[in-house]
Amino acid sequence: MADVLPYKPRAGEIPTDPGVYRFRDADGRVLYVGKAKNLRQRLSNYFAPLRTLHERTRRMVTTAASVEWTVVSTDVDSLQLEYMWIKEFDPPFNVRYKDDKSYPFMAVTLGDEAPRVIVTRNRRIPGARYFGPYPKVWAVHDTIDLMIKAFPIRTCSDASYKRAMQTGRPCFPGQIGKCGGPCSMTVTIEEHRAMVDDFIAFMAGGDERFTRELTKRMLAASADMDYEAAAKYRDKLSAIEAVLGKSALVLAADEDADLFGIAEDELSAAVQHFVIRGGRVRGVRALTIDKEIDITGPELVDQVLQRAYGDAQDVPRRILVPVLPDDAAELEQWLRERRGRKVEIAVAQRGQRADLMRTATLNAQQALIRHKTRRTSDYVARTQALTDLQDALGMTDAPLRIECFDISHLGGTNVVASMVVFEDGLPRKDQYRSFNIAETTDDTDSMYQVLTRRLAYLDRPEAEDPSTGPGVQEHGSETQEEASGRRRPRFAYPPQLLLVDGGQPQVAAAARALRDSGHTEIAVCGIAKRLEEIWLPDDDFPVILPRTSEALYLLQRLRDEAHRFAITHQRKRRRNDIASVLSEVPGLGAARIKVLLKHFGSVTALRAADPGEIEKVQGIGPVLAQNIHTHLSTR
Repeated sequence: MADVLPYKPRAGEIPTDPGVYRFRDADGRVLYVGKAKNLRQRLSNYFAPLRTLHERTRRMVTTAASVEWTVVSTDVDSLQLEYMWIKEFDPPFNVRYKDDKSYPFMAVTLGDEAPRVIVTRNRRIPGARYFGPYPKVWAVHDTIDLMIKAFPIRTCSDASYKRAMQTGRPCFPGQIGKCGGPCSMTVTIEEHRAMVDDFIAFMAGGDERFTRELTKRMLAASADMDYEAAAKYRDKLSAIEAVLGKSALVLAADEDADLFGIAEDELSAAVQHFVIRGGRVRGVRALTIDKEIDITGPELVDQVLQRAYGDAQDVPRRILVPVLPDDAAELEQWLRERRGRKVEIAVAQRGQRADLMRTATLNAQQALIRHKTRRTSDYVARTQALTDLQDALGMTDAPLRIECFDISHLGGTNVVASMVVFEDGLPRKDQYRSFNIAETTDDTDSMYQVLTRRLAYLDRPEAEDPSTGPGVQEHGSETQEEASGRRRPRFAYPPQLLLVDGGQPQVAAAARALRDSGHTEIAVCGIAKRLEEIWLPDDDFPVILPRTSEALYLLQRLRDEAHRFAITHQRKRRRNDIASVLSEVPGLGAARIKVLLKHFGSVTALRAADPGEIEKVQGIGPVLAQNIHTHLSTR
């Protein structure tokens, strides 16, 4: 592969002005759109020696056949042009968004003579004002039912409204008190429009104003002994309080903001968009994103905000993000033009905002896990994953049994390894194993030791009870079969594929273990976490699976499961180690050991504590505290 791209512009040809650039393939299709404050500086990164590029960036620039750029006068103009081109060309190498679902919205049809409130998934109703999205349709209907008690605006269909206005007979919802529009003959068009304005103001965050106003009117009517009017105000106030009770006050009562929680890995990201009006979460929207080329956290936030507000009608005064984009000032100006007033982009660092950001991020992490595991839970997707893996690795048969190995340690100590097993694309947790490694030089040596022990099982009769051997001990999670005394299945059944967590060094160690064990018929590969590329033995370049590949999702899940299992075993081992050390202290039983570890939170904190601090723990006297301190200091 040539190290210089044939379409690389000549030196000095690229301007240093702000602008937007496009990579095209040989057929003229736009592959990638990006913006830059300095076009020459940004594009020079793409034309660096190919061996230095991120694997997925290299795939994009080698697929492209040309690059072009457009100079603009300001950074804000480049942001706007980038958004327009991404929307127009839908480039395959830009991040791609997927709504987790089609969310329902509450919409007020302001373009109508007598606006009505409806539940809809259509975001293109002319002149409509939208609220939400809501997680469930019933949640929107419940909100509307409560709201029209306080703000009785029209809910009937356009056909019912026209018929009622022509005949003079109220629509059916109006007859039963569910519609307060002009068709009910109780208000004029102008009066109804005023109620619609109040409805929108309340939904947009004017909670306190309406609550105070209705309370004032109710008390005034009661003082005038107009108890019928006071009862109406009371009912409206109850309806408003019921709406407010459905969403807790998460920020200050006058806070209007959008908050974005983001969780990401090398290939995907999940976004939780919390819409906060009047200090309350009025709607939540979830997005998943497929990433093709290397993109930083600030760049991802930039893309998410462009997508969220490119065609938005409702831009809040504050936008909270996990990290500021590099062009935050230009984004603020761009959003200000849409809102007509100042917009602030800020990082949620402390207090209620930070708490809410943690909640949104947690939701995003869970959504990312669901996104990655959804495909492997489907039979068709699993079959496709195994077929794709067979083709990508050049195997003669699909790998029906895959075993994945991971090494974990704590600063070179407490070295452990894990083995997880997937059959037909599904985990076999009863066959998971964990390993303690007593002596090792590095991760590759640990990998070699563990795989040598595992492969030795293939040459033993199934009934034989295998020895743990020097330095390597196997452990498995207890199953119902084990608990009842029945023998757990042995590992005479060989895997078709061994997967290791790591790149070329780890794969080389695994291949050496296969050769030394005489089992070269088993395929082996590694998945490197930083770039998510697949490494094969003796290959100078990795296999790059498409971001939408079912095979890549399966390998990621295997790797993540092996990592989780290794960490779990390591933590358990550390707890057992310190418990065994403390159990040697005279007078210190299991109950007091548990209280000690719970109080200090970690072994490090307990070792650093002096006798006076240890004595403060319930049930620990001065003599026992001194004995604990002395014992830990000498170990």
